[in-house]
Amino acid sequence: MRKTLGLLLFSVLLSIQASAQTFTLEKLNGFNKLTMDEFKKEMKELQFQFYDRTEGLGFFLTEYDSPDYTSKIGKFEYKEEKSEDRIEFEFKNKKEYDQYLKLMLAAGYKETEKGKIITKEPYVDYYRNKEHVRLILPKTGESFPYTIIVFK
Repeated sequence: MRKTLGLLLFSVLLSIQASAQTFTLEKLNGFNKLTMDEFKKEMKELQFQFYDRTEGLGFFLTEYDSPDYTSKIGKFEYKEEKSEDRIEFEFKNKKEYDQYLKLMLAAGYKETEKGKIITKEPYVDYYRNKEHVRLILPKTGESFPYTIIVFK
């Protein structure tokens, strides 16, 4: 049974990784541990293209487009509250969203809260121990983007 579960998780990881420029949860979480300079270097190595840099009240956001423009990844870095740092990965495919959800549930993440973000997209929060992941669906009537946020 344990081997079967391991094989299933490995298969899901492979299928997610095989999708165009998609990252595993572990990889997304790893991006949180990088400095902004290390993150930029990693994106360049992955052939992601710079998209935008935003400075807001107390934070910096640096975003990159995937080489095929089917996904976007951003790193939020907060000046004061480093625990708010996060990675935001945006993609267009419902199948990918479903794969992330299956993988998270199989890995022991539990749904804790539902709501709508400020721009009205519905979200669901998941926790495993102190790890926090938020899945965001497209606005009602729209088919994308799907977003996964991995908090630090």
